[in-house]
Amino acid sequence: MSAPATPREPRFGRGAILYDFLHCQGGAEQLSLDLLETFPGAELWVGYRDQRWFPDQRLHGARLRDLHLPARFPGGRTLLGLLGFRVRTRRLATYDWALFSGSVTVEAVHQRPQGRNLYYCHTVPRFAYDLQQDYAARLPRAARPVLGAAAAGMRYRYQKALAKMDLIMANSENVRARLQRYLGLDARVIYPPCDTQGPRWLGQNDDYLSTARLEPYKRVDLLIEAFRKLPGHQLCIASGGSDERRLRRLAAGAANIRFTGWLDGSHLRSLIGHCIATVYVAKDEDFGMSPVESMAAGKPVIGVAEGGLLETITDGVTGLLIQPPLTADKVIEAILQISPSRALEMRQACEQRACLFSKELFAQQMRQAVAEVAHV
Repeated sequence: MSAPATPREPRFGRGAILYDFLHCQGGAEQLSLDLLETFPGAELWVGYRDQRWFPDQRLHGARLRDLHLPARFPGGRTLLGLLGFRVRTRRLATYDWALFSGSVTVEAVHQRPQGRNLYYCHTVPRFAYDLQQDYAARLPRAARPVLGAAAAGMRYRYQKALAKMDLIMANSENVRARLQRYLGLDARVIYPPCDTQGPRWLGQNDDYLSTARLEPYKRVDLLIEAFRKLPGHQLCIASGGSDERRLRRLAAGAANIRFTGWLDGSHLRSLIGHCIATVYVAKDEDFGMSPVESMAAGKPVIGVAEGGLLETITDGVTGLLIQPPLTADKVIEAILQISPSRALEMRQACEQRACLFSKELFAQQMRQAVAEVAHV
């Protein structure tokens, strides 16, 4: 069911914003909603949405085109997403411009031979590029050739689609480098819109907080291993994901580790505002919105010195960056260094650093990009 339409924004005409799936409380999902605020006359196209997390009122009165793809299971999302965005998006040809986001929406660019197409890259599809071996290692040996074939097919479709984009943007220098390395394409870096106004310092309880999605490459298992050895320190894991069952088993019996599952915005902001610090150690993170939101609340971040975190966290000033290779013992050392008193000393620097990644700056840069490509 579509939300009521709002008047078009005259300057930008009729635009389409496309994102893979609105199915969890992730940074890329929130970015899609921020784009609706930036371009209030645009329409949002998604493969499907989970209405528990994305009811009509979260869509700011914009029109939604839900393709209702039967792709709610991770194994089928890529294949069905590519197919669905290819065959169910013929009406895209009637739009003045289209802004693609995610990995499978790009297939719909073939419906727009007239051009005026932009791509905002959160990352290349990592199962097909830099993390293919990591994914393969978790599969039975007999299933690995299937992954190899799927990865090869994805690389072919992805590169063919990106060749039709008039402008490619990346959410970080890290992702820009991946596009250059794997596809030979250059991109303009526009940092994603982080909520630097909503998060607030609310005090300090006993929690160290993890907000990373529960996927293997986010390495939450190393946090659990570390905190099992720190029974006097509390870890709150405030997210969900495909790896949740395994991680809960790893934490079983540890009274100092708790899971909340996915939370709505107000509850998550409360946890961030009250914690000592956040811990975010994803492998070669694309950008990482959560660490910026943590800093906006005056909370330092314990991260790893790789990927997008090198662009957001100032080591020793707004948090600590652990030198790779990452181990549970290094996490323990960092936790012990970021004591409650040291976290308080970092508060002002964290809040100032977060201002560099504001929604206002993102909106300004995105409007400029669309104006260039759509000639408006």
